[in-house]
Amino acid sequence: MVRMSKSTLRSYAHCTFRIWLHMVFVTKYRRRVLSPPILGRLKEHFARVCENAGCELAEMNGEADHVHLLVDAGPNVQPSRLVNTLKTISSREIRKEFGRELARHYRKPVLWTRAYCVLSAGGAPLDVIKAYIQNQGQDG
Repeated sequence: MVRMSKSTLRSYAHCTFRIWLHMVFVTKYRRRVLSPPILGRLKEHFARVCENAGCELAEMNGEADHVHLLVDAGPNVQPSRLVNTLKTISSREIRKEFGRELARHYRKPVLWTRAYCVLSAGGAPLDVIKAYIQNQGQDG
């Protein structure tokens, strides 16, 4: 898990960055199937997938029908591809581990709805960034 402050910049050879992604995944039909043991295993699977993708899972929590993730991503990460990988692998692994429990709610092998939410997070508020850009080149 990431334990850096949000203001700490990361860098590669030719770029400096800090990209925070807030993701929300909802269970299929909004069924309340995410028990505490499932949420615990999801956190482990999400962390592993993020690490393999060159990201870090900073936070993850959820309720019975959805999860929230805060991911510290690199500049080469495509959010839609990361979401697809996170949902695909977590669904497959959770269905393997908790198949009997999920079968009470779903006939088909499914966990997540196709929809998702991904938002950029962290940094200065947009109005502060806009004002900063607008004031570039003005002595003063």
